[in-house]
Amino acid sequence: MMGPAEWRWLSPHANKGSVVVVDPALDLVEVGYAIATDDVSTVDRWIAEALLTKPTPDQLIDWNQAQTKQFSSLIVQPFVLVQVLESSDEVSR
Repeated sequence: MMGPAEWRWLSPHANKGSVVVVDPALDLVEVGYAIATDDVSTVDRWIAEALLTKPTPDQLIDWNQAQTKQFSSLIVQPFVLVQVLESSDEVSR
């Protein structure tokens, strides 16, 4: 199931190393499907192109300070795939 999530809900998963950041250029459902079906060549290509990453230390610091930051999320056990949702404040800048 894909849906919105706040960082405070996702941070426990990040603490376990389960969060994967999906570049906005990719479709979250397509990435989830590739992982679920063990499409190793596609997933490896996305990783090599840095389209799939673990959160950086700087991202974790920022997100931990903004507990209500919004993400699209998709659980594909054992991973939680996330894409940052731009808030109306960020979009208007």
